[in-house]
This record gives sequence, structure tokens and C-alpha cells, in this order.
Amino acid sequence: MDWYALVFEVIDMRSFSNLWYWIGLAVIWSTTSHWVLGVPFDMVLRARRQSGQAEVDLEDMVRINTNRILHIGHVSGLWLLAFGCAMLTTLVMLGFWYDVEFAQALFLLAFPLSLIALLSFRTATKIKVGGAKGDALQRTLTRHRIITQVIGMLSVFVTAMWGMYQNLAVGPLGG
Repeated sequence: MDWYALVFEVIDMRSFSNLWYWIGLAVIWSTTSHWVLGVPFDMVLRARRQSGQAEVDLEDMVRINTNRILHIGHVSGLWLLAFGCAMLTTLVMLGFWYDVEFAQALFLLAFPLSLIALLSFRTATKIKVGGAKGDALQRTLTRHRIITQVIGMLSVFVTAMWGMYQNLAVGPLGG
């Protein structure tokens, strides 16, 4: 047995049966739900409990990140949207039409994250237009986090169901 075959026998390179894919999925959704518009959620909790300087710090961080998100959206949003749609379409075609498991796994990661990106742009616009401060800002960020967590839970559930189906249907020998 050559080295290449030995490596691929020891390390399962199929996505849904690979432990690293599931660790990566958990890390991505944990990180995504903790960072709301680029602001760690513990800042929101601290501002809610302490107010004063903690609230000023939160408002400054949100203002900086909201301006950054909106600037990126206005300057290159159309290109990012086109590129994102092209990549998602490519992953769907490769994954579900041509049955490439790696593309399926990437799509099941990328599609929900693209929804979070759109949600973040919408929330940033809402904050900027509404001039949210204090309690209103904290409620908006909390609502954004809850929606992000719901999308994450649905994503993990669908990915787990599809991964189990793939592992049972395809089996360990790939066919």
C-alpha cells in the first residue's frame, strides 16, 4: 500500500464523516452568534448591566462597525452579491447535481452565512437610519443575535440530517 492510499484510508476525506468538518461547523456558528455586527455580545450584556461608560463603548463600537458594513455594502455590495450568488450556484450545481460531497458541505456552510451577511447589512441600515442608542440599540442587537442563533440551529440541523443521509446512503467505501 502506498503512502497516499494509507493517508486517505486513515483520514476519511469525505466531508460529512470527517470530525474536523463538524468541529469547524460548531466553531463557525459559535463565533457567528457571539459577534453581532462585529461587536462581541458580552459588550451588549455589560452595557445593559452597567450603563455609563460601557454603554458609550458599545455605541462607539456599533457606530464604527455599522459604518464599515454600510460602506462595504455601498461601495462593492453589488459585486459581492453577484460573486456570492455565483459561488452559491456553483456549489449547488457541483454538490447536488454532480453529487460532489465537498461542495454540498461547503454550500451547507456558506448559504446560511450569506443569510447572516444580508441580515447584518439590514440591521446596520436599521441602526444607522433609526439612530438607535441605549436600550433600543441593545434590543436591536439582541434581536439580531436571536435570529442569527435560529438560522444557526436550523443550519446545523439540516446539515446533520443531510450528513447522516449521505453517510448512510453512500457508506464508508464511497459507493
